[in-house]
Amino acid sequence: MPLKWKSKVLLAKIEAEYGTDATPTGADNAILATEVRLTPMEGQDVNRNLELPWLGAQASIPTELHAKLAFRVEMTPSGTVGTAPAWGVLLRGCAIAEVITAATSVAYNPVTNGHESVTLYLWIAGTQYRLRGARGTCTLRVNAQGIPYLEFEFTGLWSKPTEVVQPTPALAAQLANKPRVGTTANTPVYTYNAVPLVMRSFALNFGNAVETRFLIGSESILITDKAETIETTVEAVPLTTLDPFALAESQTAAALALTHGIVAGRIASLAVPAAQMQRLQSLENQQNIKEWPLRMVPLPVTGNDQWTLTLT
Repeated sequence: MPLKWKSKVLLAKIEAEYGTDATPTGADNAILATEVRLTPMEGQDVNRNLELPWLGAQASIPTELHAKLAFRVEMTPSGTVGTAPAWGVLLRGCAIAEVITAATSVAYNPVTNGHESVTLYLWIAGTQYRLRGARGTCTLRVNAQGIPYLEFEFTGLWSKPTEVVQPTPALAAQLANKPRVGTTANTPVYTYNAVPLVMRSFALNFGNAVETRFLIGSESILITDKAETIETTVEAVPLTTLDPFALAESQTAAALALTHGIVAGRIASLAVPAAQMQRLQSLENQQNIKEWPLRMVPLPVTGNDQWTLTLT
């Protein structure tokens, strides 16, 4: 009988010790995801290059084995103020700190040191794929009339796939916590330099440099650097209201604010205190309306504060 591609279970759990399987369970660590893509056996093939008296292909040795797993999750808070969402562990695996203030908020911001790692289990039909020591990067997207998403790509240490019976994932709470699309009502705040803007699309790319490091005595996945970027398309306004050309020329950074959600427990607010405007390289015509495709760079102010995502 063929194995059904759509039969998937995804689990994620923070590791107590790097590279040691955290053994996530369906009851406690299920992730509701979409557009899952797996590269199960990345690495290099070392050719032996033997000198032989005949022509023909030669054997190779697979090295630096690792796996990559990419997917999207709906950027919907848990529904309870001060309770982390299921996807919080995924952000933590992207060099992001999670700060929970009981009954008040859950906040996420980038960190330079103390990066956590994740164990990811993915079942496709009855085949289990495991990524240990996984770290990754992410892009946060909010588009008009679309579901806000967090798009993840993880790299993890390789484990040989095995046939294991799928667990039953506890997804009821995530399924019931339905997302709200980006609309004027559902996304009440979008400003740059204190100017409200009409937005078509928004993307914050974490820009993590995720690298494999395979040495004798240590094999790991590291986040060695990060360089966040913002790309957003907005309706153009008079330059007397907001002048992106002047801001780019003067290398000016200004605050950006984005809030999606209007009900307590389901509000996500992104604050970028110093987003430096980049050169405006083109203009766009949408329905005979002039739009600006803007590029910005979130800059640290005091360090590790280039952006903060707060759930309330």
